[in-house]
Amino acid sequence: MITPPALKKGDRIGIVTPAGRIPGGALDNAVKCFGEWGLEVVMAAGVYSVFNQFGGSDTVRVSGLQAMLDDESVSAVICSRGGYGCVRIVDELEFTSFMKKPKWLVGYSDVTVLHSHINRICGVETIHGPMAAELATDKKKPVSGRSMKLLREALFGTLPAYYLPNHKLSRTGRATGVLTGGNLSVLCSIMGSNSAPVTRGCILFIEEVGEYLYHLDRMMMALKRSGMFEPVAGLVVGGMTGMNDNDVPFGESAGEIIARAVSDYDIPVMFGFPAGHQPENHPLIMGREVTLSVEERTGSITFR
Repeated sequence: MITPPALKKGDRIGIVTPAGRIPGGALDNAVKCFGEWGLEVVMAAGVYSVFNQFGGSDTVRVSGLQAMLDDESVSAVICSRGGYGCVRIVDELEFTSFMKKPKWLVGYSDVTVLHSHINRICGVETIHGPMAAELATDKKKPVSGRSMKLLREALFGTLPAYYLPNHKLSRTGRATGVLTGGNLSVLCSIMGSNSAPVTRGCILFIEEVGEYLYHLDRMMMALKRSGMFEPVAGLVVGGMTGMNDNDVPFGESAGEIIARAVSDYDIPVMFGFPAGHQPENHPLIMGREVTLSVEERTGSITFR
């Protein structure tokens, strides 16, 4: 895997809207924040465009992202938000210039499509982490200051190392592999395509938001039956945020559904990692080799 160059003060960071639309002014606080980091912000053309639920038509979103990927004066690209739409444009993107001069791409949720595609097709690392519109002060749950500090450090070249108390559902063990994955629904949607992650020997990360528990079970069974879990070296479970149940209860929590689905595999499993659709959304370098260690009382993820 290729590691994009670390940022330095004076570099330019581009903001793009490759999926859902954002309201006017939603990026004002991001511009201020990145300016305080010493970065110059460049807005992609059409960043505030609206086409139904999307941030502009597919053509507009491709054009805006393509320009930021190709612009050699831009050292990193951060997505404004997720939602839905990246899978509609990923096959229209061209990565020749990007591969000649790689740069960091940042985002999560629907951006899982871009992480997985860029890691697999381009062999370039990306950052699963907070997005620009989440910095708005009027958000009900803005991203935490800790997560933003960690994102800044990652962009500027400091590798994260995470240590946390063990979760009751975690399974002990130690494994090293390339980190891949992202949003569970999105992983299901790209299964079988050239954007799907290669999971053999990897450390797989998953997170989800707002799903019914039986939907979660269905997705886990789909990935299990497809063979995605069988070759993984370890599993990291992030936020399972705002999950829903039917009037007739499903009978298991989100964590219990996941634990049961992977119970046949002799791998370390870490539950409760602070990443996903929640204020604590710590950055993860996708495509980088990591060591996952889960002990009786503590767990850790260290990047190599």
